[in-house]
Amino acid sequence: MATTMQSYSSLVLVLLFLCNTSLSNALKGFSVEMMHRDSEKSPFYLPSETHSQRVAKAIQRSIARVNQLTKPSASLDTVESTVIPNSGEYLMTYSVGTPPFKILGIVDTGSNIVWLQCKPCTDCYEQTSPIFDPRKSRTYKNLPCTSSACRAAGASSSCSEKCEYTINYGDGSHSTGDLSVDTITLSSTEGSPVKFRNIAIGCGHDNTGTFQANGSGIVGLSGGATSLISQLGSTIEGKFSYCLAPFFSGSKSTSKLSFGDAAVLSGKGVVSTPLIKQEGQIFFFLTLESFTVGRKKVAVRGSSSGPASEGNIIIDSGTTLTLLPSDVYEELESAVADAVNLERASDPSGFLSLCYESDSNSEQGIPVITAHFRGADVDLKAVNTFIEVGDGVICLAFRASEDLSIFGNVAQQNFVVGYDLQKQTVSFKPKDCSKG
Repeated sequence: MATTMQSYSSLVLVLLFLCNTSLSNALKGFSVEMMHRDSEKSPFYLPSETHSQRVAKAIQRSIARVNQLTKPSASLDTVESTVIPNSGEYLMTYSVGTPPFKILGIVDTGSNIVWLQCKPCTDCYEQTSPIFDPRKSRTYKNLPCTSSACRAAGASSSCSEKCEYTINYGDGSHSTGDLSVDTITLSSTEGSPVKFRNIAIGCGHDNTGTFQANGSGIVGLSGGATSLISQLGSTIEGKFSYCLAPFFSGSKSTSKLSFGDAAVLSGKGVVSTPLIKQEGQIFFFLTLESFTVGRKKVAVRGSSSGPASEGNIIIDSGTTLTLLPSDVYEELESAVADAVNLERASDPSGFLSLCYESDSNSEQGIPVITAHFRGADVDLKAVNTFIEVGDGVICLAFRASEDLSIFGNVAQQNFVVGYDLQKQTVSFKPKDCSKG
């Protein structure tokens, strides 16, 4: 990645200085709604698709996401990163500008910028909703090359007037535009909308590739300096959480994304594990030590067959499956197969390898799989470990990957997952997320 961790750290300080919000630092916290892209409330929802087709596409997106995350990005312009296009799993609405202009963006803990399509379009992908016109916002400002934020982001010597960004994707898609600041408004589930002034955004005038027409860009929630989380900084005390409702169960419930005090986890059942920083990376890494299935323990070993390597798995809201090294996956699959007494079946799409015939009582035959993170044992129930891929067929929602290990969003369903970037921890608390 062209931008170094040092420049990220510098940019955090600059952007926190710029972030003159309409709220005080004593903000008590607030929550916004998220919707899964395949829920009936989502504009991406296709009534003509079957359940099996939706699941198959979600699995394909998981596989594609790994490929995109592991491909390097060519250095093209001032501010650069590699992120994921609109194949993300969760959406949220927010508004940008004054007067507020409504946007639907992809929520992505693996992205480090808030960007959206902007007029005038040099080359924009087709978007069904209106495109934001920064000329109509009273609070929109381009950042000059001489600004501290642009310099901290690693401005090139050729930058002479306004600061520009380029984001490249592993599949050849890209977004290019102006690095700017404007007011962002979030609709709170607790009451009045919450406004944040001078938030750095990417105003994209050239956006092409595999983006989908129903959304406009990405809301980055990663550890990167230009993510929404980093920019809100002390206002939310570095805290955010989400509670993902089961999205392939037929429930119409939305999920919740909380900030500040509203994101603090407490009470019985809360377990916490350290967030691990990886130099040059914006993702959230945890240390996964082992799994337990019944009395069978599956160790996650380091490269020398010793203890698990620190920061060996990414926790990600935008990946459906949980992806593991081949040796770990094979041992886990074997342990699960030994513990399940259901009739074996095949995945119609051919993506998942451990599948069973299912009925209304099948969940009772699925063992709890405990994921042992450093300092935190997370009990994964059937809703976290198996996914219905077709009529009467369920499959283990894990898959082998030699590139990256990812703790995916199926495994995170029905947990409040809380991030504390000041304490550098991720916490889990079991909860029925379909009940708000």
